[in-house]
Amino acid sequence: MRTIHDTDAIILMATLLSSKRRPAELVEIVAAADLIQGSVPFMERLGDAITLLSTFGLIAATEGAYALTPTGQEVMAKQPKKAAVDELVIALKSKLGAYRPKEECPPILLSNEQLGAAIRAHKTARKAAGKNLLMPKPKADRHFKAEGRWRRVPATK
Repeated sequence: MRTIHDTDAIILMATLLSSKRRPAELVEIVAAADLIQGSVPFMERLGDAITLLSTFGLIAATEGAYALTPTGQEVMAKQPKKAAVDELVIALKSKLGAYRPKEECPPILLSNEQLGAAIRAHKTARKAAGKNLLMPKPKADRHFKAEGRWRRVPATK
């Protein structure tokens, strides 16, 4: 029996999130994982998760970018749409634990330099003043909302 970590499920969700329109670079997958779990995954866990998911045939690499395979999209399509993140991670872990690939696919092996560069690039982009579309928007401050009826009621005829 394989050991499936939370990071494996989070990287699968992050790859789905970051590669909706086109294959995602490693930095985009790290940013999506940060958005999902609230922290950047460790370099070793990130590399192990990508290797495991590619061995299962759920993630494929094309020209330095990564996307879900049709099998990976099928696995993610069967997940509940309105579940909380922790519930989704638990459901994906059980799905990945029971998943038996039909054939072994070649693993995607990433060096520590590639993983470290992607994590550093994400951390510097997070500190930059530019817009990062994968990060959540801050909530509006409702402190200044006026209480009661301040609007004029239209005059009746």
